[in-house]
Amino acid sequence: MRNLAAPISPKLPVLMHGADYNPDQWLHDPAILAEDIRLMKLAGCNVMAIGIFSWAALEPSEGQFQFEWLDQVLESFRQNGIYAWLATPSGARPAWLAGRYPEVLRVGPNRVRNLYAGRHNHCFTSPVYREKTAIINRKLAERYGSHPAVVGWHISNEYGGECHCELCQEAFRSWLKRQYGTLDALNLAWWSTFWAHTYTDWQQIESPAPHGERNLHGMNLDWRRFVTEQTVAFCKHEIDAVKWANPGLPVTTNMYTLETLDYRKFAPILDVISWDAYPDWHIAQDNVKVASTFAFLHDMFRSMLHKPFVLMESTPSMTNWQAVCKLKKPGMHRLSSLQAVAHGADSVQYFQWRKSRGSTEKFHGAVVDHAGHEHTRVFRDVAELGGTLASLSEVTGSATHAETAILFDWENRWAVKDAKGPRNAGLHYEETVQDHHRAFWQQGIPVDVIGSEDNFAPYKLIVAPMLYLCREETGRKLEAFVERGGTLVVTYWSGIVDEHDLCHLGGFPGPLRKTLGIWAEEIDALHDYDLNGVFLLDGNPLGLSGRYESRQLCELIHLEGAQALGQYTDDFYAERPALTVNSLGQGKAYYIATRLGDDFLLPFYRAVAAQAGVARVLDSELPAGVTAQLRTDGSSDFIFLMNFSDKAAEVVLDGRSYIDLETNETLETVIPLPVDGIRVLKRDAAPLRS
Repeated sequence: MRNLAAPISPKLPVLMHGADYNPDQWLHDPAILAEDIRLMKLAGCNVMAIGIFSWAALEPSEGQFQFEWLDQVLESFRQNGIYAWLATPSGARPAWLAGRYPEVLRVGPNRVRNLYAGRHNHCFTSPVYREKTAIINRKLAERYGSHPAVVGWHISNEYGGECHCELCQEAFRSWLKRQYGTLDALNLAWWSTFWAHTYTDWQQIESPAPHGERNLHGMNLDWRRFVTEQTVAFCKHEIDAVKWANPGLPVTTNMYTLETLDYRKFAPILDVISWDAYPDWHIAQDNVKVASTFAFLHDMFRSMLHKPFVLMESTPSMTNWQAVCKLKKPGMHRLSSLQAVAHGADSVQYFQWRKSRGSTEKFHGAVVDHAGHEHTRVFRDVAELGGTLASLSEVTGSATHAETAILFDWENRWAVKDAKGPRNAGLHYEETVQDHHRAFWQQGIPVDVIGSEDNFAPYKLIVAPMLYLCREETGRKLEAFVERGGTLVVTYWSGIVDEHDLCHLGGFPGPLRKTLGIWAEEIDALHDYDLNGVFLLDGNPLGLSGRYESRQLCELIHLEGAQALGQYTDDFYAERPALTVNSLGQGKAYYIATRLGDDFLLPFYRAVAAQAGVARVLDSELPAGVTAQLRTDGSSDFIFLMNFSDKAAEVVLDGRSYIDLETNETLETVIPLPVDGIRVLKRDAAPLRS
């Protein structure tokens, strides 16, 4: 059993509530700070992320530092019981730095160096950039590392992107030498004999480019690994420059885009995981799918350290960069914010506190609008949530106990997106993973989202959708998991390539073939307008029946010890197996050979979870669009009932005694939930199983 977590900071052992605060944008108006402090207290905000893009204000010219304005802000915070995540400002360098040292600016894949602009426009390999960030970071640590208002370090901002300069090219070649040792080993791993692309000198190797090499999939994969490692190394360089001043002060870096970096690689160097969530609510009124998608993401970030995380950014109203920037309708701010808490957040924080007057994010949502006062709908929503979070302080530090895990690997994601075929119109890896996660979310079953390198032992049930890149080691781990009594579910397009993106020989699904008891001979790709179907066989051990539509991919498999539970209904492979189960040791392994929808996944996982002994948060059926999530401190369970449907609902309790955590009302039978409604309940905790 995992240890139950402690609060993120003993300085602030309650749920954190606050925003990105940019007082450096308002230094010309000294009255703003005093007014902001008044409004922060009025909104029930207790923490601000500060200094994120303040390098030019802190060091307006090289070696000339101005900390007095930040001194004043932090002292005002201290006097008013407000705390700060103090940022290192590397996310956006000052103009003098780029002008004097152009090597700090990134070079794009086209090999053209960027002009001074934007943010995330810096080379993580550059010795100059590392030197200059270390200087400003050490200055901040010396001055504020023991400041009573500082609750933790906010390292940079939303690391992402890549640089292709000569410094990075040399670093990439050095990284490859460490990985492979010899060019012969590299050429074999990259299968560079294809199109006669064999390398005979390390200097011939260049990073992927639109006008250069892009077809060696092993190379593409290694480049992404290198970019991640180089960024993690830079992050650690930043952490080392501040951590020494007060080793007890936690460090985090806020994560956002999934595209370029494997965020799990950051977890070992961080004390707290934080991320920035911007759901697109009210898109065609499909809030259920939006909610389940962000439930998956919350679960993924929480699972990186298996303890409470920080929701570092969200919007209190709208963004200004989505295709259609919808306002949050009444009730949605409370619901969406508490959804993060339900899935393990110990904070709700926003971008931004006060709207910028100019530049690219001047219309992005904020707690304080351009009107500059508290008499707005958004401010009232934020203040109301501040009161709610204060009433839920008991939840702080509590853990999520999941008996089910879903495998989601960044390397697999990269490899799937690089594959040519079988459906270049889209394999929809992330959507598929989220579909499987949603089937548990709909039942109120907590889920961890883990990687192949994580420990499988704590789980009863593991789901591996489209595990295309499957190492031999991962295959052995999953085989051992099943043999020890675990239940495994794997889908089509799994066990296809190894860690070098080389196809497994001897038959798919490669390292999973014995565990699953099947051989996947071919895979048929369907056009978007094509359908097949799966008919469940009578008397199958899951007790399921009926016909379900299948789409996009249909694998043609042979049984090698597995039992068929369902068959295809159409095409030349009609009546061939489409759903199987294999017994191995004390456990079972299921294989879903085609893409099936929610109408199948929900009853399937309901049956599989029951068979595996996986507990639901509530032992009762939840209405469509309603979910239940659980956090526990070992003595008490905290149940979050949330209604994301477009109509009012009722939840029938399971006979146990509950208390509404906000009203202290005792509840035993039925809980009404209005549209966008949420109730937070407390009950005595059952002992957690080891």
